Amino acid sequence: MLAAALLGGVAVRRAASDPQADAARSAAPVPVKVARQGSAWTLLRDGKPYFVKGAGGSQNLEMLKAYGGNSIRTWGAESAGKDLDAARQHGLTMTLGIWLGHKAHGFKYDDPAMVRKQLDSAKEVARRHKDHPALLVWGIGNEMEGDGRDDNVWKAVEEVARAVKQIDPNHPTMTVIAEIGAEGIKARKVAELCPSIDILGVNSYGGLDSMPTRLKAAGWTKPYIVTEFGPNGPWEVGKTPWGAALDVSSTQKADVYRSRYEKSIAGQPGWCLGSYAFLWGHKFEATATWFGMFLPPGNDKLGPVDAMAHAWSGKWPETRAPEIKSFASSAGLKEVAPGSPHTVECVATGGAAPLTYAFEVRPDTEGPSSFEPGQKPKEAVQGAVPPAGPKGSVALTAPSKPGPYRLFVYVRDGKGGAATANLPFLVK
Repeated sequence: MLAAALLGGVAVRRAASDPQADAARSAAPVPVKVARQGSAWTLLRDGKPYFVKGAGGSQNLEMLKAYGGNSIRTWGAESAGKDLDAARQHGLTMTLGIWLGHKAHGFKYDDPAMVRKQLDSAKEVARRHKDHPALLVWGIGNEMEGDGRDDNVWKAVEEVARAVKQIDPNHPTMTVIAEIGAEGIKARKVAELCPSIDILGVNSYGGLDSMPTRLKAAGWTKPYIVTEFGPNGPWEVGKTPWGAALDVSSTQKADVYRSRYEKSIAGQPGWCLGSYAFLWGHKFEATATWFGMFLPPGNDKLGPVDAMAHAWSGKWPETRAPEIKSFASSAGLKEVAPGSPHTVECVATGGAAPLTYAFEVRPDTEGPSSFEPGQKPKEAVQGAVPPAGPKGSVALTAPSKPGPYRLFVYVRDGKGGAATANLPFLVK
């Protein structure tokens, strides 16, 4: 269901030689364990309490550390050696993903040969990286469970977790699910069929506010980590009459990150062991700006980065990203005629002024949002809006070709801060 499954989502391949992994073998592991005192759970790293203040991805690590973060998460192990080394270099830890196949992508959990090959790959990942000082937790699978009703999936998860624990007794195991399923079925299946899983990882977006309550109702008693969270996904929002998902501005998203963190992560001491915000970078999913916390091509930070800095450290960055106060267009959310003229107005404040405004129009994603890797936004329509400049009010000329489009605004302060918003419209 969720996008993170596609960042490094392929099975690890054996390599004849991996100098980084070989070097990690000679390093002393930092022991990590899940401890319980009464009803309260704690993650202990080198004997000291460790609350995960993390983000998904392996970019912009210097800023992550400077803003109070302490960990990163990956989804697959193809670049594990490099990612672990980068985390260590910046004083961070890492949840290392061991990719498990998805039935939607052709993996067959009722095929013993496929399951055995996957298990062997997982064992190899554990052997190669178990002693790396930056390793925090093994992330076994990501959203491979579908609706959660196939016991073969959970039996395979247990087999991998048990094997990893035998190879590496120094780090906990976690499996990552997309939400907890109807009536908590996924959490219940993990509790029933996966005793070697120490931590439940949950990717939760629109449901995060109620997730602890639902998780408790499902009878989950072990600790959990929120392995992805952020704004509502494109599958959780309203749509235009022609099916375009309604996104919100980066400023509004910042408020969502902060409030959800406070309620369902920081607000669950002794049960929630921390979180990984999604996504500490940028990617295309439904739109080019839906989940990314940074704006390409220059990696300017957006408001959610500042929100997480405050969540992690209790302090706002000295210079905060610009904020969009309003964004409107006479074409927004409407059907318009080809080539018709329209107005656009964006009001933004803050950041390291003066601000510049860049507008663009791109053909919109058609049909349901797809989470396949390698997606790219469609090319911008030339001549639809004027070049970037200091004015937030510009003229828009609707494209001549009929179809769904989306109008974007990118506000930059020239000092590494940015804000963005978008509005869909239909040329008909």
